[in-house]
Order: sequence, then C-alpha cells, then structure tokens
Amino acid sequence: QVQLLESGGGLVQAGGSLRLSCAASGRTFITYTMAWFRQAPGKEREFVAAIDWTGVTTYYADSLKGRFTISRTTAQNTVYLQMNSLKSEDTAEYRCAAKAGRPSAGLDYAYWGQGTQVAVSS
Repeated sequence: QVQLLESGGGLVQAGGSLRLSCAASGRTFITYTMAWFRQAPGKEREFVAAIDWTGVTTYYADSLKGRFTISRTTAQNTVYLQMNSLKSEDTAEYRCAAKAGRPSAGLDYAYWGQGTQVAVSS
C-alpha cells in the first residue's frame, strides 16, 4: 500500500516557477514508478511526466518538455515536479500517482494523491 501527499501548489504569475512535491509512505515506494498528472476545469486528466524507480528513466508529455522536470529522492520517499516558465494554460489540479511497472502516460496507476492546485495568472 502506498499513500501519496502532494504539496507546493499555489498562485504564480505567468513566467514564474513552482516546485511540487509528493511525499510517499509505504515500504514499496522505492520500486514504484511515479508520475504527475493534471486536470484543468472542464477538461480531462492529462499526463504530465513520469519517472521510474531508479530515477534514471523519465517520460514527459511532448508539450511540456523543456519546461517541466520530474525527479525523485529515494531516501526521502519524495518525487518532485519543477515547473518553469509557467503559462496560464498550466492552471490545473496536479496529482501524483504511483504504480509498479514501467513509466507510462496512461491512467493505469494504482495509487493517487489528493492533488494540489496550481493557478497561473497572466
């Protein structure tokens, strides 16, 4: 069993940066793929980024490459999402997710956090 708790969301001006954190509990975190998804009002949930359990392999939504960076620290059981050059269209609820297996962009993650809100003002 893995429990996930996100933090770091807030209001930021366009062009600014935020770093989201997702703290995981559970002894199996070290072997889980972790990912970030987001959902804007009135839109479907979309994949943002994923990272494998080693922290070596990362996978990004094409539209976000170069602006967002996913990373993890095994010792702290935490995964991060660094978001730079934020745009108004990045406004959404961001949720982290975990699963066994390889990183993917689908919604087939077994565990989900409650989410943290990000609002980007233009």
